[in-house]
Amino acid sequence: MIKRPNTNAQRIKRHKRIRAKISGTAETPRLNVFRSEANIYAQVIDDSKGVTLVSASSLDKEIEGYGGNIKAAEAVGKLVAQRAKDKGIETVVFDRGGYLYHGRVKALAEGAREGGLKF
Repeated sequence: MIKRPNTNAQRIKRHKRIRAKISGTAETPRLNVFRSEANIYAQVIDDSKGVTLVSASSLDKEIEGYGGNIKAAEAVGKLVAQRAKDKGIETVVFDRGGYLYHGRVKALAEGAREGGLKF
């Protein structure tokens, strides 16, 4: 019997390694990405207080169409950047969540940069 590796468990191990080095503060919060098969989610988190400051996802009403593609990820990046700018947040620390910086995660990051966030 062929055993497949548990890719989500491997991702969680990578994310724990990343989180040991990356932390969001009140001045520079953490931009966290979660990618499911059908949608993508982004949160701006202040880890010192343990509070989510801003969030956006492909399920929001501002984003139309299928949420599991690059176009939707870029739109989520722009939306989270716009909401962060409204709250006065300009610089963040990017947390890719254990995913490769490729495809939808990269598109979300570039959309956030286009929206005005610096990281």
